[in-house]
Amino acid sequence: MIDRLGRWVLETLAAVGEVSVFAGRALLDVFLPPYEFGEFFRQLYELGWRSAPLIAASGVAIGVVMSMHTRSTLARFGAEDMIPAGLGLSVVAEIGPLVTALLMAGRAGAGIGAELGAMRVTEQIDALEAVAVDSFRYLSVTRVAASVVALPLLTVLMDFAAIAGGYAAEMLASGMSFDLYLTRAFTYIDFSDVLPSTLKTAVFGFIIAVTGSYLGFTTSRGTEGVGHASTRAVVVSSILIIVADVVLVRIILFFFPRGMV
Repeated sequence: MIDRLGRWVLETLAAVGEVSVFAGRALLDVFLPPYEFGEFFRQLYELGWRSAPLIAASGVAIGVVMSMHTRSTLARFGAEDMIPAGLGLSVVAEIGPLVTALLMAGRAGAGIGAELGAMRVTEQIDALEAVAVDSFRYLSVTRVAASVVALPLLTVLMDFAAIAGGYAAEMLASGMSFDLYLTRAFTYIDFSDVLPSTLKTAVFGFIIAVTGSYLGFTTSRGTEGVGHASTRAVVVSSILIIVADVVLVRIILFFFPRGMV
C-alpha cells in the first residue's frame, strides 16, 4: 500500500510538472513571433462570439432568480429599495465572473480537449509537424490567447444580462422604472469592484485553455481517450478555477480594500 501511495504521489508530481511546463511555454509563446492572427481570430469567434447566447441567457436567468430571492429576504427587513444595489454588487463582484468561467469550462474546455484529442489520435497534429508547422503555437497558443481575451468580454456580457434580468423581475414585482433601477444598482458599485473582478477572468480563461490543450495534446487510446480528455478538461479546469478564485479574491481584497465588500 505504501508503494502504491508513493507511486501515486510521484505520478501526480510528474503530471503537475508537465502541466506547469506546458502552461509556461504557452504563456511565453503568446508574446513571441510569429503570430497566428488568422487562427487566433477564428478561435476568438468560436470561443467568444458563439458562447455569447449561452452567457446572455444564463445571465438573464441568474438575474431573475437572484432578484426574486433577494426580494423575499430583504422584504422581511423593509429594505426592498436595496434590491438593485445588492444584486448589482453580488453579480459584478463574484457571481458574474465565476459563473461565466464555469460555463466556459463546460463549453470551451470540453471542446478544446475533444478537438485536440481527436486531432492527436487521428495523427493530424503529426501531419502539421511533418509540414513544418509548429502545432503547439498554431493549435494551443492561439486558443490560450483567444480564451484570455474572450473571458473578460463574456463576463461583462454576463453582468449586464444579469442586471437586465433583475430589472425585469423587479419591474413585474414592484413596477420600478428602468432609470431608478439603474441608479440604485450602480450607486454602490465602484471602479475597484468592476475592474479587478473582470480582469481576473483572464486567469480563468488561461486555465481553461491550457487544461483543455494539455489533455488534448496528451490524448491516447483512440476515441475512448478523446472522451476522457473532454470530461477531464471540464472537471480539472472547474476545480482549478474555484481554487484560483479563492486566491485571486484574497489578492484583490488586499490591493483594493473597498472592492467586493
